[in-house]
Amino acid sequence: MIYLRQANERGHANHGWLDSWHTFSFANYYDEKFMGFSALRVINEDYIAAGQGFGTHPHKDMEILTYVLDGAVEHKDSMGNMEQIPAGEFQIMSAGTGVRHSEYNPDNEKELRLYQIWIIPDKNGIEPRYEQKRFDSKSGKQLVLSPDARDGSLKVNQDMTLWRWALPANDQSTYDIAEKRVIWIQVVKGNIEVNGQKATTSDGLAIWQEKQLTIKADEESEILVFDLPAVE
Repeated sequence: MIYLRQANERGHANHGWLDSWHTFSFANYYDEKFMGFSALRVINEDYIAAGQGFGTHPHKDMEILTYVLDGAVEHKDSMGNMEQIPAGEFQIMSAGTGVRHSEYNPDNEKELRLYQIWIIPDKNGIEPRYEQKRFDSKSGKQLVLSPDARDGSLKVNQDMTLWRWALPANDQSTYDIAEKRVIWIQVVKGNIEVNGQKATTSDGLAIWQEKQLTIKADEESEILVFDLPAVE
């Protein structure tokens, strides 16, 4: 089964300096039908005004993934990390026993666009940690997250994988789904078709009880493919 989560049906909050679209319930947006998907808890598409950002705030027992699409993020945290994450890079932070951090758009002229993704860890109380890496191949599938950090991927404390998939125009590829697994596809850009279901930029696709996906790209596209444990 495939459910299309259309971009314009997401929760929306515009705070002036922050224009945010919520795939799942978040902050003042609540919908009991969209509380998350498997271990995915948050997928926010954030537009942050020039020279603005999130002040220092706490997190605990969450895997927090940031994917920068346009601009750069200036990150500071209580672990002593002070980094910039430019477009094309992924950053993951395990909040674990507790961490405080800030995220800021250092450009005084250009807007910043990013995905902020929260993943529920498979265990609580772990030591906080931080990693970032660029995955920007022009075509093909790249492993971004895995529990064992294999093939140069970033480590995530959950039984899941995340693939960044760059699809050339008129490309057709397949993805096999193992038993007791579900898939979430987030369309970063372009127009695609998954087992006949069309989706476009910023749409999401919840997929379960399928054995294989046929993914077609009508134009140059990019998707994030989350392979997650099915919830019993």
